[in-house]
Amino acid sequence: MKAWTFRLFKGNISFQVTKQWLLVLSICFITVLTIFLFSLSAGSTWIPLSEVLLQLFGQMDEHTFVIETLRLPRALLALLVGSALGVAGLILQSLVRNPLASPDIIGITSGASFGAVLFIALGTGVMSMAFLPFAAIAGGLCTAILIYVISWNKGVTPIRLVLIGIGISAILKAGVTFMLVFSNTFITSKAYVWLTGSLYAASWSDVSSMFLWLLLPLPILLIFGRSLNVTELGDDVSISIGIRVQVQRFIFLMCSVILAGTAAAYAGGIEFVGLMAPHIARRLVGRSFVGLVPITALIGAALVLVADLIARTMFLPLDIPAGVFTAAIGAPFFIYLLFHNRNR
Repeated sequence: MKAWTFRLFKGNISFQVTKQWLLVLSICFITVLTIFLFSLSAGSTWIPLSEVLLQLFGQMDEHTFVIETLRLPRALLALLVGSALGVAGLILQSLVRNPLASPDIIGITSGASFGAVLFIALGTGVMSMAFLPFAAIAGGLCTAILIYVISWNKGVTPIRLVLIGIGISAILKAGVTFMLVFSNTFITSKAYVWLTGSLYAASWSDVSSMFLWLLLPLPILLIFGRSLNVTELGDDVSISIGIRVQVQRFIFLMCSVILAGTAAAYAGGIEFVGLMAPHIARRLVGRSFVGLVPITALIGAALVLVADLIARTMFLPLDIPAGVFTAAIGAPFFIYLLFHNRNR
């Protein structure tokens, strides 16, 4: 298959592009764009697509509040959250060579939620909510390190990592419940925004803040992405060609925590996106990490967009949390993966 190689910054960043990859990328992009525009049209009030486009290009002011204040920031936040969760799952699956790894399965999302709820319960009285992502990322990072340390026994096996992650996640969820029970009604209602996996009341400030957070790991993924393909062959192979495995592992773990923690901070516990999106992407374009990143991000964005679209339109006037629908799809998908990998 014909491929083109692109090199940037004096060869420090290089990647190959094939016709299949370009075709899949184009299809994914068009699919996400279609869902995105449809989500701006659909709701308690249907707005024709032609009027949505006119509104977006500044040729109409009739639907300014509905589109630009209510639906557009919510759809953009869904894009960012889905992309972040998808890429976070891809990093974890590549890092630990475990197809069952994802931020919510091994407990990073639960750690981020624990950090966010702890901040809401104890810190909002003295600090601004702008510091919430720091609390979520710190919770996710501490959880990831704890799981990795407990799982270590002359190495980390996939099944040990998953089982310990599930156990730690259960403990953290119990801790969140404990805090909610002993908090006042105002704190409890505020915390549930982060726990139900909902994009309700998304604002432009949420979109801009999350976008800035997601820019942090991007250069690292571009620069070190190629070496992550090598580490999937094993530590011995990686060390033999000069890769500092432990340093790289820590760097990529940090990237995954930033992505998953930020998503949890702004959208709560939306689960299974980080598990499903990488698997779907691999079926479409193979296993090259750099090539998988944009495809996985688009698939993750599509999953959250569809879940949120169903959540706010199918049960009007109720607005169901999007996390309910990602879990409804993701739980059977996880069972399938367990069955498929039972002998590995």
